Order: sequence, then C-alpha cells, then structure tokens
Amino acid sequence: MAEDPPAGRAAPRATYRLQLHAGFTCDDAAAIVPYLARLGVSHAYCSPLLRARRGSLHGYDVVDHDAINPELGGREGFDRLVAALRAHGMGLVFDVVPNHMGVFGDDNAWWMDVLEHGPASAFATYFDIDWHPADTDLAGKVLAPVLGDRYGAVLASGELVAAFEPDRGTFAVRYHGHRFPVDPRDYALLLAQAPDPLPDLAREFAALPPREDGGARGERARLALALKGRLAKAAGYAGTLKAIEACAAAVSADREGRLHALLERQAWRLAYWKVAADGIN
Repeated sequence: MAEDPPAGRAAPRATYRLQLHAGFTCDDAAAIVPYLARLGVSHAYCSPLLRARRGSLHGYDVVDHDAINPELGGREGFDRLVAALRAHGMGLVFDVVPNHMGVFGDDNAWWMDVLEHGPASAFATYFDIDWHPADTDLAGKVLAPVLGDRYGAVLASGELVAAFEPDRGTFAVRYHGHRFPVDPRDYALLLAQAPDPLPDLAREFAALPPREDGGARGERARLALALKGRLAKAAGYAGTLKAIEACAAAVSADREGRLHALLERQAWRLAYWKVAADGIN
C-alpha cells in the first residue's frame, strides 16, 4: 500500500504567487502563511530567492547562484519560511531561471571573471558565448553593447577611465556605473612607468598564461590573484599608490593612444547599445 507523500511533497493543488524583495521578505511571507492555508493554497510560489542585484524588486537579475538573497532574509529567513509552510502542510515552488542574470555592474563574480579572463575563465562555459564568431573582430571577446554613443565618440569624450582599485590590487575601466576588469597580463602596460619594484611585478603579470589557453582555465585566475595580492600590498605605501594612480591617469589621458590600445587588448569589446541586436555574440 502506497504511503501518503510528506507534507508539501504532493503535486501543487493551488498556488499563491509571492513577489519577494527588501520590502516584502521571507519573514513577511511566513507571516501570511496561516492566511494562505485557510484559503486552501497548497504551495507558495515565490519569485527568485537567489542573491540578486541590490535593490532588485523582481529578483531575476541574479548575481550569485550560491546564496539566498540577504535582502530577503538570507538562509535563516528562508528556513523560517520553509518551517512555517511545513507547519501548515504546505510546499514551496520558486523560480530558478538560469538565463536571467545581472551583468555589467561589479557584483556578479562569475561574469567579472569571464570579462577578465575570457575563454580561460573557469566560468567561460557557464555562459552561451560564441568565442569564434563569424565577425573575426570578436574572436575571443564578448561584445558589450552598453555605450550611449559610438565607441569613438565615447572614447574622445573621456567617459572611459582606467582606474586602479587599491583594496583589490586590480585595474578596471569604468564607464559610468559599469566596471570592466582589465586582463591581468595587461597590467604591465599600466605599470611600465612605475618605480621599483613594480616593473618586476609587471613582468610577472605579463608572464601569465594567455586567455586563449583553455588548458589554463581557472589556473590563470589563481596565479593572477596571488599577484594582485602583492600589488595591493605594495599600494599600501602612500608613495607607491600615488605612482600607480598616476600611471592609470596617464593612460586614461592618452585616449586615442594607450587607452585605445588597452581597450583593444581586452576580452570584451565596448560598443554602442544600438548594435546589440546585430552584433551580439
């Protein structure tokens, strides 16, 4: 004789949609579970629970697939919601939409790693990216159609800035709210005019495996992380930090020369947002 399924394991009979966000958390949802049970609801149907971009009202712009969104109450809040549902014999259904992610800020670690290391990223296969498209200008690159105007006009306007991030020991190109990490191999271009001992460190960055080396997937980032730690430590000295920032500022100021050359070497290619439908890979 077949046993009845555990509470909440039966097929949904009636669901009630709950849109979770910072203003309506897992604990808020748990508080109305008794009411939903009286309505005859068998399962709460929740919007995405994974960590989304800060302030998200819908939750589909996921930036971390390994954590429950802290704005919803984190794992503890989620456990309290589950406990409330189980206490009333109810189950939980929630959205998991892998192709919905938040990108181009600086809070999606997987995406930042792909932009930094290209095909050599440990997460390169997590995304549907054609690294060898028909457009050879995009070979080994991700098209990033986020610019508000044509690339040349944006470059000339000074809106693209190479910046040093001392706490991380990293370089990135900033465009308003967007962050584009610089390939660690290219730190040598930014540190070439820096005082000792930075040129020696720059040569070690330049010796990292190339992005095209799929066999170095993940290993490249590990090696780069150690070098970034050393660079961050060196930047702890005011004089050294000032010298590094001066190097980044000099590259930013040389827009048509060194800055353009730096941008051309990256695993991403900036473009006018209107070209997305035609050129995205």
